[in-house]
Amino acid sequence: MNPWDKTSGDAHLVASRLEQVRRRIQEAARRCGRAAEDVTVVAVTKGVAPQLIRAAYACGQRIFGENRVQEMVAKQTELAGELADARWHLVGHLQRNKVKDVVGRIDLFHALDSLRLAQELNRRLEAAGLVLGVLLEVNVSGEPTKFGVAPDQAVETARELTRHFPALRLEGLMTVGPHVQDEQVVRGAFRQLRQLFEAIRQEGVGGPHFRHLSMGMSADFPWAVEEGATLVRIGTAIFGPRPAGPLLTP
Repeated sequence: MNPWDKTSGDAHLVASRLEQVRRRIQEAARRCGRAAEDVTVVAVTKGVAPQLIRAAYACGQRIFGENRVQEMVAKQTELAGELADARWHLVGHLQRNKVKDVVGRIDLFHALDSLRLAQELNRRLEAAGLVLGVLLEVNVSGEPTKFGVAPDQAVETARELTRHFPALRLEGLMTVGPHVQDEQVVRGAFRQLRQLFEAIRQEGVGGPHFRHLSMGMSADFPWAVEEGATLVRIGTAIFGPRPAGPLLTP
């Protein structure tokens, strides 16, 4: 059996869901005086079958995000040659022993959460003669189950990244919002990330490349847009419910 057959969701629904996501971004941008074009959708394909990724690509989606390295590699292999101008982002936690598997496979890493990981990434990238765009993950909610540096360490960590790791191009910050339905709590977390972003940018850390705020997912992306997100990571709202576990090739 094809391992992707377990995936829920219908390809014909992807177009309407993606259009709805784009419309909600436009509405949120309009409410806060932003241009919708300044917000990029990262279609998160965790647990999503290749046929649904193809359907999103056919609707103009070009940036796809994965949480797990092994699943990303499996999908890139399955779709090799089909998505000519698609770009892949890694949006989930990366273990140091998996770094070798992402070099040359992604355009942006959203979840750089420690200097130890930065050191290993930099070592592997320098050996390959590559430079990778990264976002510093900040745990603004302070939840112990989440990865990321503490807010009071973000500015200094950003400085260290740009001083000591030339193969890493710091392009912004990322966070995962609190898993609550309280709009003010969620907005407060996003606002705190934006304030940290502004503090780092005012110092000139990262230079002109430092321009991204990756925040907001299916449940809260309109609030994230209103609080300044430039990248929103959306899976369920595009592809529908996913299975509980990762899907891998045999």
